[in-house]
Amino acid sequence: MATDTLKVEATALKDKGNKAFKEHDWPTAIDFYTKAIEKVGTDPAFYSNRAQANIKLEAYGYAIADATKALELDPANVKAYWRRAIANTAILNSKDAMRDFKIVVKKEPNNKDAKLKLAECEKLVKRIQFLKAIEVGDPPSAFEGLDIASIAVPEDYDGVRLGDKMTQEFIDDMITRFKDGKQLHKKYVYQIVKAVRDIVYDEPTMVEMEVAQKTKLTVCGDTHGQYFDLLEIFRLNGYPSEDHAYLFNGDFVDRGSWSTEIALLLYSYKWLRPNYFFLNRGNHETDDMNRVYGFEGECKAKYSERVFKIFSESFSALPLATLIGKKYLTLHGGLFSDDKTSLDDIRKLNRHQQRQPGQAGLMMEMLWTDPQQAPGRGPSKRGVGLQFGPDVTKRFCENNGLEAVIRSHEVRMEGYEVEHNGKCITVFSAPKYCDATENKGAYINIGPELKLEYHKFDAVPHPDIKPMAYAQNSLMQMM
Repeated sequence: MATDTLKVEATALKDKGNKAFKEHDWPTAIDFYTKAIEKVGTDPAFYSNRAQANIKLEAYGYAIADATKALELDPANVKAYWRRAIANTAILNSKDAMRDFKIVVKKEPNNKDAKLKLAECEKLVKRIQFLKAIEVGDPPSAFEGLDIASIAVPEDYDGVRLGDKMTQEFIDDMITRFKDGKQLHKKYVYQIVKAVRDIVYDEPTMVEMEVAQKTKLTVCGDTHGQYFDLLEIFRLNGYPSEDHAYLFNGDFVDRGSWSTEIALLLYSYKWLRPNYFFLNRGNHETDDMNRVYGFEGECKAKYSERVFKIFSESFSALPLATLIGKKYLTLHGGLFSDDKTSLDDIRKLNRHQQRQPGQAGLMMEMLWTDPQQAPGRGPSKRGVGLQFGPDVTKRFCENNGLEAVIRSHEVRMEGYEVEHNGKCITVFSAPKYCDATENKGAYINIGPELKLEYHKFDAVPHPDIKPMAYAQNSLMQMM
């Protein structure tokens, strides 16, 4: 039984958490809510508030657990049902989300927003069922029947023309077009995506590269459709060249509302300099995430459904990891459920047989897992994949002769974080993520000596288009 003193102290901690939440400092808010729970573990509001902060950090598994605990303490807690529904929607557990939205509507029959979310959730469930019903084992290529050469570009097209090869002139013009809110002609989109699909398809599942003398490599994390922040990286750090290679470690698209612009710019650099520009697949370069988090909708709004389909095919061809100088394994998510997994297992993985990562297996773990402070392995805070501790990272690096693992996949308030005794490095390159988190962005420069140099940067202004503007329902737009 909590004493009155403990209750007062816990409430003060919750208030500090609420203040941090209002300032968009989600990790600090979670820390205060956790301390409040440690003093008084019977107040459902503490768990419900922490659930909302976990949603903001995309720790949806933790949010579901917190909302469930709040409901155990108070079965009538509407906020907890709502937050659990939102978290389940985020990890595509649409049926569970629908069940909770129904409860909210029943308890608050005049809640128009809840009715809207329930209707949208029901549509989402039906769409998922429909897509599964028409799914075929080996679908034809999205490029089948697409005669790109026969597509004419009008005489009045005001951009630089693209021939059979990518040029720096075309890229420079593209950068300006996108800044001005213009699009490429669809013929050029088809050309770019097909060229890069063909290039990356032939690359190994784990690309192995060295940093040559008098050159450097920059590793960037998630950019998530934040086009103007991507340009800020290039402004601060230099544009890609044969002396300055780049590696983008997944999650180029979704959430931000310039995902097609980022994908096309990165692809154009890959086409121009395939041996000096590298792309790893992220968990958002997948169909199920793109359908919910905005990229599919953006492709349809700016171009066509076919553009989404060809992007989807190209995403499934992307490598899953890059080994830098035999010292740094770079992959989007993290490490594995089995200590025996090795670099050779990654090399042998045939990513072309399994286009989408699914709910289990090596590809899913490479795209979805996260580090944890505690040793061993634990359930995923996201509700997908797992978490791995410093001992897991240490063994993996020792067994494979690595200095460290570089990964992305998670917001870091300073743009990057070095943990697991220096063996696990997270880099995240979308500052002020979704216009809602007061985080910096970061990138890592690596020279021939393979020393890591961390650089932080702030978000820059962008046109007044909100994140998730192309998400197909407001279930996602509110997250």
